[in-house]
Amino acid sequence: MLVNEYKAVPIVVQESASVYDAIVTLFLEDVGTLYVVNQKGHLAGVVSRKDMLRASLGNKALEGMPVSIIMTRMPNIVTCTPEDSLFVAAKKLIDFQIDSLPVIRPSEEDPKLMELLGRVTKTTIARAFVELGSEPLV
Repeated sequence: MLVNEYKAVPIVVQESASVYDAIVTLFLEDVGTLYVVNQKGHLAGVVSRKDMLRASLGNKALEGMPVSIIMTRMPNIVTCTPEDSLFVAAKKLIDFQIDSLPVIRPSEEDPKLMELLGRVTKTTIARAFVELGSEPLV
């Protein structure tokens, strides 16, 4: 069972988006993590519910604060590739105590930049587990 077979569409915001806009996107998309991309669409960072809550406590100027200020930046992001097994992805989620992994591959124009292909979440793993348990034994 490979990540590529189960990955979901990543929910992204631009680096220049405000924290306010990121919070709105988080709620509208009903996700716990947003992926932050640069102008060329490469993964620049990750911002979680907790990051946004921390930024919003006592701060009334969320419309003027770019999400790039509060995000976790590359290369400090735990990632997976389409070729990884779901087991490897699940182990990373547990070992690093995170809710989601960006599915990436190096960009053709610059291998240091990462192309964002999808996401794997705890829900993705649970869905695969349920699907596996629902298959008739051969």
